[in-house]
Amino acid sequence: MIVWLNGTHGVGKTTTSALVQQLLPDSRVFDAEKVGETLMDIKPGLPVTDNFQHWPPWRLLVVETARRVLDYTGGTLVMPMTVLVERYWREISAGLAEHDIPVRHFVLHADQDTLRARIAGDSVLGPNSPFRLRYLEPYAKAARTWLHAEAEVVDTTPLTPAQAAQHIAEAVKT
Repeated sequence: MIVWLNGTHGVGKTTTSALVQQLLPDSRVFDAEKVGETLMDIKPGLPVTDNFQHWPPWRLLVVETARRVLDYTGGTLVMPMTVLVERYWREISAGLAEHDIPVRHFVLHADQDTLRARIAGDSVLGPNSPFRLRYLEPYAKAARTWLHAEAEVVDTTPLTPAQAAQHIAEAVKT
């Protein structure tokens, strides 16, 4: 099984995924961003883009890597990865379904003020990361138009990462 943690950049997916992994027996964290980083290292580079998710091989390789890891290890993959383009989510989820891999899709959500405060205090990319701020509106649009309908929404506004992880782990176990 895959437990996919979606949501905008800075909402707490990476932190929460590590905590979810500790709560789910026989689980591992697979950050699909590493697949994108590998593609970015190809020399000469792939066609210029502002987001590696626009490269079709990224979506295919995420599916294939997850499938191969699960075939090898079994258990559960906890995947923290923002996917805000509906077509890309459909490609990935359909690819996983073709291999009979169940997916529990969660969206970590927080209100805009909370997101901005978290991004302002970010110690990973630094305060007020332009990268993270750039995705607030695309996330809000995806949330309104398709994303929240496609996932189990966990409002992290009042929650600590540990509380969000506990909520997700309990949902997966039931």
